Amino acid sequence: MAHEHGEHRHGEHRHSEHRHGEHHGHFHGSTDIDWGAMAPLLESQAELFAPLYEQVMAWLAKEAAEPGLIVDAGSGPGVVSCMFAEAFPGARVVAVDGSEPLLERARARAARLGLGDRFATIAGELPDVLDELDYPADLLWAGNSLHHMGDQRAALTAFAKRLAPGGTLALLEGGLPARFLPRDIGIGRPGLQARLDALQEEWFARMRAELPGSVAETEDWPALLAAAGLKPTRTRSFLLDLPAPVSDRARAHVAATLGRVRESLGDAVDEDDRATLDRLLDPEDEASVHRRKDVFVLKAHTVYTAVRTS
Repeated sequence: MAHEHGEHRHGEHRHSEHRHGEHHGHFHGSTDIDWGAMAPLLESQAELFAPLYEQVMAWLAKEAAEPGLIVDAGSGPGVVSCMFAEAFPGARVVAVDGSEPLLERARARAARLGLGDRFATIAGELPDVLDELDYPADLLWAGNSLHHMGDQRAALTAFAKRLAPGGTLALLEGGLPARFLPRDIGIGRPGLQARLDALQEEWFARMRAELPGSVAETEDWPALLAAAGLKPTRTRSFLLDLPAPVSDRARAHVAATLGRVRESLGDAVDEDDRATLDRLLDPEDEASVHRRKDVFVLKAHTVYTAVRTS
């Protein structure tokens, strides 16, 4: 799962989903996701979104004071997991994901940052793999990973059972689609990103429907958290706002994300919009995201918290 995350996979996070995304990008004609191949994109996206995740952690610290064990359920390559270890220096962090190659990257990152003595990983499919935890979690983070589980209601109930009394479940789902460009970019038809959003919504619906044991749910997350036996506490949206002109790292992220859209949505994108994407991705074209001065990054993630009261 990936959490890096931020698009539907995220951010960096996702579960051997959707993949953080974390939200990775739900950009495929096929709903199969090669998380190993996506690792560089998941990492770069989560690193770019670090200011947003820092806001999230400062907010969570008011509710989950001095947690002993933090579990990142759907950690992906561990960018956000390591941020938790840095933000909560008294905590042990366990990154859980269905992709061992991504967890290898998480362990390597933790070692580079000097966090290895407080950092562990568990490989396996959520939520059942949480049975391998030695202790209940004081803070369980699921960043854009829940939607990769067929029965989200059952998964939330399983998450709740892995919390210590007084422990907090923090769920990142939803928010607003990312924007990188003005509505009218001077080439092609205005409104390109809105049309791509619609295609990605269709992909996401297919992905959900094709998951094993998929159950349709109204996405009222506080109600689902309450149904899992928890007490919903707070909801807040966090904004990443990188106005033009952006850094080289942000520009590279935009190019990589749109490139994945172009590759993965394929013929679902109409001919005119494919031609526009090709120009946006051509480093030699003055109208490309590699050169134009109006590229920005604007994205909102929403986090819901709930507490186990007994």
